[in-house]
Amino acid sequence: MIFKKIIYAILGVFFISCFDGSTEKSTINIWHQMHYENRKVLREVCNWYEDENPGIQINLTYRETEELRSNYQSSAMGGSGPELIYGPSDQVGPFAAMGIIQPLDTLFTDDFFNTFVDNAIISYQGHKWMVGDVVGNHLMLLYNKNLVTSPPQNTDELIAMGKEYTLDVDGDGKIDRYGLVWNFTEPFFYAPWLGGFGGWLLDYENQPTLNTEANRKGFAFIKSLRDEHKIIPQECDYEIANAMFLSGEAAMIINGDWSWGNYKGKVDFGIARIPMVSETGLWPTPIVGTKGYSINTNVQGRELEEVNRLLQFLTSAKVQLYFTEKVNSQPSSKAALKDERIAENEILKASARVVEAGRPMAVVPEMRAIWDALRTQYQAVLGGSATPENAASLAQKNALKQIQLMNEVQTPGNSIWIFRLGMFLLGGIILLLIIKNGKDIAESFRENKTAYLFIAPAFVMVFAIIIFPFFYNILISFSNFSLNTFRDWQIIGFHHYVEVFTDLHFYTILIKTGIWTFTNLFFHLGIGILLAVLINRTLPAKPLLRTALIIPWAVPQYISALTWRGMFNQEYGSVNMILEKFLFMEGLQWLSSPTETFIACILTNVWLGFPFMMIVALGGLQSIPTELYEAAEVDGASRWQQFKCITLPMLMPVMIPAMILGMIWTFNNINVVWLVSNGGEPSDQTHILVSFVYKAAFNLYRYGYAAALSMIIFCILLVMGIYSIRQSNSTESVY
Repeated sequence: MIFKKIIYAILGVFFISCFDGSTEKSTINIWHQMHYENRKVLREVCNWYEDENPGIQINLTYRETEELRSNYQSSAMGGSGPELIYGPSDQVGPFAAMGIIQPLDTLFTDDFFNTFVDNAIISYQGHKWMVGDVVGNHLMLLYNKNLVTSPPQNTDELIAMGKEYTLDVDGDGKIDRYGLVWNFTEPFFYAPWLGGFGGWLLDYENQPTLNTEANRKGFAFIKSLRDEHKIIPQECDYEIANAMFLSGEAAMIINGDWSWGNYKGKVDFGIARIPMVSETGLWPTPIVGTKGYSINTNVQGRELEEVNRLLQFLTSAKVQLYFTEKVNSQPSSKAALKDERIAENEILKASARVVEAGRPMAVVPEMRAIWDALRTQYQAVLGGSATPENAASLAQKNALKQIQLMNEVQTPGNSIWIFRLGMFLLGGIILLLIIKNGKDIAESFRENKTAYLFIAPAFVMVFAIIIFPFFYNILISFSNFSLNTFRDWQIIGFHHYVEVFTDLHFYTILIKTGIWTFTNLFFHLGIGILLAVLINRTLPAKPLLRTALIIPWAVPQYISALTWRGMFNQEYGSVNMILEKFLFMEGLQWLSSPTETFIACILTNVWLGFPFMMIVALGGLQSIPTELYEAAEVDGASRWQQFKCITLPMLMPVMIPAMILGMIWTFNNINVVWLVSNGGEPSDQTHILVSFVYKAAFNLYRYGYAAALSMIIFCILLVMGIYSIRQSNSTESVY
């Protein structure tokens, strides 16, 4: 479509204009998700390359795995993004289907690919898309040699040793050291056990196989480790497990080869297979993949040649051996594997034995739907809201449904004529307005050329950042823009809007979003006004108090949300410690139960939001004439009467706009919900509308549906804002 090409051209010009072209050096950007120690090594080898090639500058940008996926999709679609992207092999399928990475077999010869082991070259639909510099990316059992002399060989031994090493050292009733920790709530970390019970995630036709006896037994086994045998923590995400193993508070951990660099020199660790399942006699099957480099489809010409040379350098035997020396990574280069340093490396030899029991990583896009369906039901079992039998059945059903939605390509229906008629009428109205006002606009421009020239840059930026994306979002909300139509979408009419309004799940999330918004707003206003009144009239050290109370708003939300998530941990979080020690209450499962998790998100957002309302209210209070209070005191009015009859009425013109702004912010606040609940955990029960939109767009690649839902959110907020303004008469002085 010509219209789409124009859109992409505009986006390309905008993104290109954001870069400074004054430097003579060619810049190559790499987005990656390497852990800290690996990042340092990557920077070192890139410095080597820059020294050898003075005309090249390499910029490295770290992003979390999901952030890397979503940001790369958006930027590549707009004609920009990094030249090289580094990540796990499972991103190849979606990126290749979208057409946002280049097939490497058109850029390199077979001689180049033959220098790597087979599973380092990631192929999909007949083309090669990624070159891996490390092989593995797999899970294993790591044990602290200072605590565990010999790792368990089967699950019976694991449970026995887990109980032996799970200790309450100081006798306060809390476990000080666990026998085993790992991020057991995530499906990727559960998958090896599914294989150990004789099942797997999908069959050879890439169809999900979740409703199996193996899956039911796997669910029950993990729950028994926590609730029956009590050898793993009640709540444990990746960061907590990692910190516990590093500090000696855990004897064993299930983690991947990417963690070796963090443990090297800090923990004397050994490596073993995840223990055999005693019931089946089968070894758990960790997913074995690779991490490697892919090239942005937008890279062309001379720039592409430079990127190709850099990719060959980064995947060379020399660089891989340097990574091995620094962080014990398993090289993919055949030449590097022949080096004596690899043959003598005990950690790599132990890792190779783990790989023998593994299964290859599937790179098909359908894996995203399978992970998502499995995650929801698996966490429901752990949370006690579903039985293993029901969870396995629903996981299979939901996976099939989501795969169908993901691969569905809608064609224009009857509503397309209504859409076209509407666009024709809208175009006619705009044309009439231009004709009607064109003369006045032209005359104004002639009279005020200098003024128009000065505001032109600001107008261009506003158009590029706000106006164009808004109308582009409206356009794709009427399209079939999705995984399989990423480069070739078309207008289909009102299909997605009908789909949203006929989905009962939408109304459930809408109600939850309303509760989230108005509960937060109530406490933001209540606490903010109360503190403002106290500071303004009675409390000493006002400057110090104002500074202290504004800190929650000043600290970045990302930091605050993750801090609160740690504080809500059931066993080690400060919130439960306060409840138990000072209020004599039993600690709550803040992050494992949907209701408690939703409350945890609200508490976090209340903490983040009240300072803004407090500052606004304090400014309003200081503008109220003191003579009013003096007169009220003479008339015998109490403090409450003064507050009710003077303070509140005088504050309303200030607080109502702030309240409307706070309502919009809170309604759209994805950061707190996403970070505190870890993306809607448990079981996708803590989503609000904006986080549900994010999941639809970047987890299931339903961009048209997500765009339609975002426009509905916009309309809801627009109606709520206009209604609030009219009811409050907050703009009456303007007329």
